[in-house]
Amino acid sequence: MAGQKGRDVLIKLSDGSGGFLTAAGIRTTRFVCTSAGVESTNADSIDAWRELLVGAGVKTVSVQGNGVFKSAVSDSRLRSLFFDGSHDVFRLIIPGFGTLEGPFHVASLTFSGAYDGEAQFGITLESAGPISFTAIAP
Repeated sequence: MAGQKGRDVLIKLSDGSGGFLTAAGIRTTRFVCTSAGVESTNADSIDAWRELLVGAGVKTVSVQGNGVFKSAVSDSRLRSLFFDGSHDVFRLIIPGFGTLEGPFHVASLTFSGAYDGEAQFGITLESAGPISFTAIAP
């Protein structure tokens, strides 16, 4: 697979009417998908090798993004989700790989700025329900 442009990694959030808004001004993005296993090792395990129970455990997706304020609409929506403590549907686009979509909780918002630079923000999202994956066809 050829290299992909980092700027094509996108965080989109529901616009509330069936469409999606790109989370404005994000410069760096990181998606982390985890699947915690449930150990089922017992006295019958071959040579005492650890065994994991198939289909058990907890799956999560964590998202981190940093950038600059750009779109009043998406910025306002993100702030509302955080302060209301509500969840909404997000779409995460990974070029050349696929799309993750489902409910996310805004776990943190950070704001910073240097006196001689632009105001910046950071966001952390945590999955809050089932996340679907749609692969990009080769």
